[in-house]
Amino acid sequence: MPKLIGWFEAVVLGLVQGLTEFLPISSSAHIRVVSALAGWNDPGAAFTAVIQLGTEAAVVIYFRKEIWEIISTWVRALWTPELRTHASARMGWYVIVGTLPIVVLGLAFKDTIETVFRDLRLIGTTLIVFGVVLWLADRTARNKLTLAKHLSFPHALVYGFAQSLALIPGVSRSGGTISAGLLLDYRREEAAKYSFLLAIPSVLGAGVLELFKIGDGAAPDWGPTILATVISFAVGYAAVAWFLKYISTHRFTGFVIYRIALGLLLIALVTFDVLTPTA
Repeated sequence: MPKLIGWFEAVVLGLVQGLTEFLPISSSAHIRVVSALAGWNDPGAAFTAVIQLGTEAAVVIYFRKEIWEIISTWVRALWTPELRTHASARMGWYVIVGTLPIVVLGLAFKDTIETVFRDLRLIGTTLIVFGVVLWLADRTARNKLTLAKHLSFPHALVYGFAQSLALIPGVSRSGGTISAGLLLDYRREEAAKYSFLLAIPSVLGAGVLELFKIGDGAAPDWGPTILATVISFAVGYAAVAWFLKYISTHRFTGFVIYRIALGLLLIALVTFDVLTPTA
């Protein structure tokens, strides 16, 4: 089987990844859909996971002060009891607990994630369904809780299970976790911030594991993959800054409309045999 992507495809998919990773519209779905619409081969789950390292690097740099505070305080709290109630130390535990669901489910459904979950009919359906979920969450949320005062282990698990739904392209990691946060009555920007922090361990872990598949067999070569990752980092850094500013004063209605329209278009194209549902 020929290599899946070339340099031009890498540039396009890197831009797509950077633009969509932090928006509640599913970056993995867009990688799959853009490839299908352009007539390219599906670059695969490994390529998608690896180029997400670029956008996660953008998150790490953007939140570098908060992340350093969380890590350093959490480590010191292991042998300094008086630090264990510190907000940053507790946040470290909440990120760990919230990461467990996606680790367990990701390993359990690894083969399904790489095959069945990349069906365009399923992606179209999840874009619509979870777009409606986001709309309902946004409309019913009281938008009042903060992470520092109200985040707890039960809430962290709810966020974690919501994040694990993003193993299905079309759900959206940020969309799922932000919806959970809104349903728990967290402020939009607070829900988004925890969503981004929660994604770091799982995305970095998945990306590092999938690195070993790049350039092997049908997986894309190293050159295009590195290029796409670098582009996704640069674009992603700008995207996360814009998104956090935008949602502080706007609802998610525009993203909901976009998700539903794209989902309906995708299902229609597959129904009328314009696109093949499977890779």
